[in-house]
Amino acid sequence: MRTVTARTAARAATRTLGPALALALGLGALAGCGIRGTAVPVDAGSAPSRATCVVRSGAQSLPPSGSVALSVQLVCGSQLLPVPRVMALPKSTPEDPLAVAQALLEELRRAPSSTEADAGFSTDVPLRLSVSGPRKDDPAGTLRLSRAPEELPPLAVAQLACTFTGTAAAGGEAAVVLGGPGDEAPRRFACTDEVRTRPETVRGTAV
Repeated sequence: MRTVTARTAARAATRTLGPALALALGLGALAGCGIRGTAVPVDAGSAPSRATCVVRSGAQSLPPSGSVALSVQLVCGSQLLPVPRVMALPKSTPEDPLAVAQALLEELRRAPSSTEADAGFSTDVPLRLSVSGPRKDDPAGTLRLSRAPEELPPLAVAQLACTFTGTAAAGGEAAVVLGGPGDEAPRRFACTDEVRTRPETVRGTAV
């Protein structure tokens, strides 16, 4: 009876120690390879993005007669990058700030083409957003949006600022004055290198 009891106890001990022994050996092997064992999940970061952020050459259609080639700022890889677009402007007002702003806004509202989307581009500008000219007491060059800039996604505001600046929409300046439909005073939004690389940092300043 003692012999049977001893064998039974030995088998039970083996079943109990087996998994623990295997775990210890596994951790020892990892340590021997220079990898520290851990009992908690490790966050290795997100998977590499397949976005190229480059629109394939020749993807743009031939510009029709009377059209203008301008760039709009789209989002790719959490930053802003210029994408060429061809748009039509009234021949009588090719340098009119409001006409240019409306044409650029229309392009920003439009969903990226399949080629642009495949390259990783997107837009945060709302589809129903519109733009109008300054009110009587607004600073010169003010553009009034149908929604206050503070109510828009930061990426959308950065897209608008960096798309408008340097064009007739902003009078060729490196900043644009944007207001909303309410009584709040318009604010100046500059397109800096930081805004292009970190669009969420866009901020308006008093005019």
